[in-house]
Amino acid sequence: MLIVIWTIIIGFVVGLVARAIVPGKDKAGVLVTSGLGISGALLGSILGQALGMYGPREPVGLLMSVLGAVITLLAYRRYFTSTHATTR
Repeated sequence: MLIVIWTIIIGFVVGLVARAIVPGKDKAGVLVTSGLGISGALLGSILGQALGMYGPREPVGLLMSVLGAVITLLAYRRYFTSTHATTR
């Protein structure tokens, strides 16, 4: 149970760092930020393993977690934010 709590906390921090790196306004709350951070860490782990930086059971580093979260945040903004506002 403690590992789940730590995963959520670290995911939230990684999500905050990714949101600080990528400019723009987000209306994402705590759950979305945590989800972006957790999914970003997972993506960073997959990328790190593909590049030979990590083994299959090695924990992902902070840099790859943030990189994965930035990629996930950009994808989130592209697919889940409305950019079809009309201007008059």
